[in-house]
Amino acid sequence: MKTSNFNSEKNAATAVLSSSTTEKAANYLVPLILIVSLFFMWGMAGNLNDILIKQFKKTFELTDFQSGLVQSAFYMGYFLFAIPASLVMRKFNYKSGIIIGLLLYATGAFLFYPAAEVGSYAFFLFALFVIASGLAFLETAANPYVSVLGTPETATFRLNLAQSFNPIGCITGILVGQHFIFSGIEYSKEQLAKMSPEAIHAYYSSEALAVQTPYLVIGIVILIFAFAIGITKFPTVKDEEDSAHSSSIGNSLKFIFGQRHFKQAVLAQFFYVGAQVCIWSYLIRYIQGTMHGTPEKTAANFLTISLVVFTLGRFVGTALLKKIKGHKMLGLYSIINVALLVVGILLPGQIGVWALVATSFFMSIMYPTIFSLGIRDLGEHTKLAASVLVMSIIGGATLTMLMGGISDIAGIAHSLIVPALCFVYVAYYAFNSYKEKSENRLIAND
Repeated sequence: MKTSNFNSEKNAATAVLSSSTTEKAANYLVPLILIVSLFFMWGMAGNLNDILIKQFKKTFELTDFQSGLVQSAFYMGYFLFAIPASLVMRKFNYKSGIIIGLLLYATGAFLFYPAAEVGSYAFFLFALFVIASGLAFLETAANPYVSVLGTPETATFRLNLAQSFNPIGCITGILVGQHFIFSGIEYSKEQLAKMSPEAIHAYYSSEALAVQTPYLVIGIVILIFAFAIGITKFPTVKDEEDSAHSSSIGNSLKFIFGQRHFKQAVLAQFFYVGAQVCIWSYLIRYIQGTMHGTPEKTAANFLTISLVVFTLGRFVGTALLKKIKGHKMLGLYSIINVALLVVGILLPGQIGVWALVATSFFMSIMYPTIFSLGIRDLGEHTKLAASVLVMSIIGGATLTMLMGGISDIAGIAHSLIVPALCFVYVAYYAFNSYKEKSENRLIAND
């Protein structure tokens, strides 16, 4: 009889636990779908820049260095607003940061309309800065939020899975730019010299105005999405519960920078993002500079293919992460990309182009892998650590400018030395700087 009662109580407890787990999963479903959508949105914004670099270079007659300022303005927004984003979320919650980020994103998109009317490159750069400020909030919120919704052991897998939707947004951004921004009209210097001042002005004006409608639509969609987030209830996660008695900013910074695995992850993320942005930003330029006579729309097809390859790599890599440790795969992929970039340097032209396209497959798992390794086991300090990792993507601004400067001096093919050296450091981080046993021992002693 006692055994029967015990079994009944056990079954009842199991049923309650199962019901609780099911209810919890249901509460997570809609917020997770919305969070995953954020990865799509900032992917689209980031890769539209690759189109804008070419578009502005043509519209404003820029050098490679000057056109690289597109990425500089964009990633400077990330750099300056990542810490404020973490402060907002420490005081309130992830949801507040997401809504602020979406409103800034929409504002920046709407600013493209007056920037095009004025025809000012500086105004466009400011609009991109505002968009990036919003994305700093989104990335600072979404990456750690996905990471903490589950066990630490599966954080890398989980974040890679969520990030798999990012390249879909990247592809969308390229397609929007290719079909709704690029006109396909490209005049040589000789042709422009034969045109009247009025005709030249009309040409440049029409090219600037081409960005108005796409960014107006983007701004409206983002506002609708912000409303959807606003009316959705988000579950409270552990580090939000701890925020009431969280450490001061100074103590948190002292703690996270006292963790070897975090400091090295910041550097690795700086160089990885720099490499990725360099390759994608100048891919069209590389194609037209080494395969002379290639139209801009045809060159943009290779950028689309790169993003498809990147997407495929993300899903394949996510599956492989179930069997291979993240830092080992990160190191192997980095070495392969160094080799591919050497091919791009030594064999400019069709072979070099396909080598650059192939790098996208091996870049696919790098950002989320470095991110999840960097914030592992940081507890209440996770939000601040995430914001510092977001700040580290300033590499996309500084290194793109460096590559543009080298391209102006030595040619676009030789400028690939910049992303190649970046991947050398990422490989070093993966194989020598990141030590899983040392990391765990360090955390255990704190």
